[in-house]
Amino acid sequence: MTNAKKSVLLAYSGGLDTSWLVAWLTREEGYAVTTLTVDCGGFDAAERARFEERALRFGAVEHRLVDAKTELFERVLRWLVAGNVRRGETYPLCVAAERGLQAEVLARVAREGGYDAVAHGCTGAGNDQVRFESALHVVAENVEVLAPVRDRAVTREDERAWLAAAGLEVPEHGGLYSVNAGLWGLSIGGGEMHTSEEPLPEEAWVWTREPKSAPLRLTVGFERGVPARLNGAQRDPVALIEELNRTAGKHGVGRGYHLGDTVLGIKGRIGYEAPAAEVLLTAHRELEKLVLTEEQRFWKAQLGDVYGRKLHQGQMHEPFLRDVEALFASSQERVSGEVKLVAQGGHVLVEGLSSPWSLLAASDARYGERAASDTDPRAGKWLARTLSEPARLARRVLTANGVRS
Repeated sequence: MTNAKKSVLLAYSGGLDTSWLVAWLTREEGYAVTTLTVDCGGFDAAERARFEERALRFGAVEHRLVDAKTELFERVLRWLVAGNVRRGETYPLCVAAERGLQAEVLARVAREGGYDAVAHGCTGAGNDQVRFESALHVVAENVEVLAPVRDRAVTREDERAWLAAAGLEVPEHGGLYSVNAGLWGLSIGGGEMHTSEEPLPEEAWVWTREPKSAPLRLTVGFERGVPARLNGAQRDPVALIEELNRTAGKHGVGRGYHLGDTVLGIKGRIGYEAPAAEVLLTAHRELEKLVLTEEQRFWKAQLGDVYGRKLHQGQMHEPFLRDVEALFASSQERVSGEVKLVAQGGHVLVEGLSSPWSLLAASDARYGERAASDTDPRAGKWLARTLSEPARLARRVLTANGVRS
């Protein structure tokens, strides 16, 4: 089969890299390119329409769209909430959480459509190439994968120059910064993010605005760890997240910088905007403090960190993650209730919360005032002595041997 007849399904984001790929694969390599946008959120109907128009104008024979937002929530985001997952205790993973699912959908559509190959626009210097390749290695091991941006070491400057020479415009966000948006947040790379010293200028932020002076008050309701209500109204989780991205983002909520270890072993830095993730993770964490025991929260936190690390590495299909999700599901059985929050100055504060499973309400003790009526008020003395007994014995041994502690 010649290249002219070879059909390629390209994972298409509408940005500079994948737009260049459509034109380059078509004009330089002679492939018949079908573009596929796996919609994991982050853009509206007008943007989706622009993606299709641009893909066809740049040479695609067809453009396809798969709405994967609900699948993304059910298979990934609900577990990021359950695990209170933040990379480096800061970054809620944002678009990193989508890549494994997007690769799986790409492979699924390619298999159903009988395409000869799939392609992606990841560079050789980022995490996304590992995420796509890892997922495709599992779910599409017999499918040819093309990655010209990475394999040919094409720079963004090269892409802009090639498109200009071909008489094609550079897509929006195709300049200094690399912007990726999804349901769980938006990441900004490039420019000042190539170093550790400088912040992004105000105009580089996309979703969030300088904090308003008037506070925004919210009430988020959870059912078994899943966000289910917003300000008393029952909401689908995807719609709830989208609304929080809009409303909390207008109050500057969710801005941050993440500097951390990439899968490739180098350090990387991005700016991110995740209004809904910031609200929901803050609310969920506090609700768990009310209804779970300390041991439940401690061990779940360890697994949450591991879960986030493996997902960050592109290991969405690792069976161990299904085991962690089973523990998460068990731990969320009683994580139900209402959380009241206020957003002001770009920050979110939990003002109060309630749950039928409250462990605080289960006792008539009052912290700092009185012990529970069904306990011996002197029990604290003996608990303190029991807890400190190992230290007392260790100090005794040190003293006996002339060691000052």
